[in-house]
Amino acid sequence: MARLRLTRLAGCAALAGAAMASAWAQVPAGSIYTCVDSNGRRLTSDRPIAHCTDREQRVLNRDGSLRLVIPPSLTADERAAREAQERKVATEQAARREAVRSDRNLMQRYPDEAAHDKVREAAIDRARLSLDASRKRLEELAAERKPLDDEAEFYKGKALPAKLKQHFDANDAAVQAQRALIGTAEAELVRINAFYDNELARLRKLWAGAEPGSLGPDAAVPAARTAASPALPGVR
Repeated sequence: MARLRLTRLAGCAALAGAAMASAWAQVPAGSIYTCVDSNGRRLTSDRPIAHCTDREQRVLNRDGSLRLVIPPSLTADERAAREAQERKVATEQAARREAVRSDRNLMQRYPDEAAHDKVREAAIDRARLSLDASRKRLEELAAERKPLDDEAEFYKGKALPAKLKQHFDANDAAVQAQRALIGTAEAELVRINAFYDNELARLRKLWAGAEPGSLGPDAAVPAARTAASPALPGVR
């Protein structure tokens, strides 16, 4: 209801503004302006009356006959409401245009589900490469740790030599780093699948005949490039 009132207000304001501009253009020099102000007093002047901008003013010919009626100007609140409504409409129209553009681009990129599946698999494969590399590196680190453990057996109950301790610390840090990378890659796989599931649901509606933009803005669509080319941390 509020939106409807604002829309009506904006429409009335636009009509009033146009009517007022046209009316002022018709007023010849020497005309008489008259109105009744908010206190009920009738005011008369040879120019537009400032106290009556919020109400209609009558313009009289020199003989006292009515020439025309000028509608009231908008109040400050009405102008603010109209401007707010105009901004809202402009924002909605921009969002609608962007939704139409995004949907059309989406349908052009994916003419069918097979094309969409192909891109999904490519994105998943890249994430799996990172995951596999980290798992392989963990195996290498485990192999590198075995001789360190064997050497440490000679120092049971004693402090480890500084160099050997440094090797243990470096191995532990590398293992933690790879486990963090694995967690990131696994989360990325979940994100990629969720993104493409959402995109596929939208595409199916478009393929079925939904008009581009009719499904509303989709925040996931602009992220297509990110999902198609996931930026995973490098593995050394």
